[in-house]
Amino acid sequence: MAYNLLKGKRGIIFGALDENSIAWKTAQSVHDEGGTFVLTNAPIAMRMGQIKTLAEKTGSEIIPADATDQEDLENLVTKSMEILGGKIDFVLHSIGMSVNVRKGRAYTDENYDFTTKGWDVSALSFHKVMQALFKADAMSEWGSIVALTYMAAQRTFPDYNDMADNKAYLESVARSFGYFFGKEKKVRVNTISQSPTATTAGQGIKGFDGFISYAEKMSPLGNATAQDCADYTLTLFSDLTRKVTMQNLFHDGGFSNTGVSQEVIDKF
Repeated sequence: MAYNLLKGKRGIIFGALDENSIAWKTAQSVHDEGGTFVLTNAPIAMRMGQIKTLAEKTGSEIIPADATDQEDLENLVTKSMEILGGKIDFVLHSIGMSVNVRKGRAYTDENYDFTTKGWDVSALSFHKVMQALFKADAMSEWGSIVALTYMAAQRTFPDYNDMADNKAYLESVARSFGYFFGKEKKVRVNTISQSPTATTAGQGIKGFDGFISYAEKMSPLGNATAQDCADYTLTLFSDLTRKVTMQNLFHDGGFSNTGVSQEVIDKF
């Protein structure tokens, strides 16, 4: 059921890869709620995914951009405002990548060139995106910027590797930039700490199937799906959450506040 929560609102959605991705489902839900947007991803990710299909379904234009490249981001912001016909009301940062994980390097045996690349893509890019928006005065008052994160930023999950450090940095950027965006532009910045989710990226993590099963048993409401996350993101894009900013919002079925569940006790 649609409520026209985002009618007349314009945005940029980073990271839609395929129909399993949270960004993809968010784009579909934003479209259903009356919002318009530009889709963007790195050229290599666009070749791997099916973003053109999503653009056709939602009547959206695609602007390729490397989120680690400031010139690309400045071009993205300028072109998005031209295409959409005004300032930006919402932005979703749904980008993450660890070269160490892809190459099978353990946390205790990192290749630091890989580490730097993963940090740039997964975390520093969030600062770069917001700096481009801030300097161009591209965000509407009471606009909303959201990035996706995971609670490995607070607790240790061994196979999450250096992505845990990236997420901790990402959440810090949201708080720090959120202060300035709020004070000077009346724009809110938040992160959503999502359940482990069966996206293309998530499934690349070692032991993912076992972990998602464990999280399901630990969470009183069960794991939040990609669609659940898309729906939650819509509320943060809407005018219903105008005074929510600089928050890391756990969207995990209660996992983050559960010490142990009866299901886990019974299992062991």
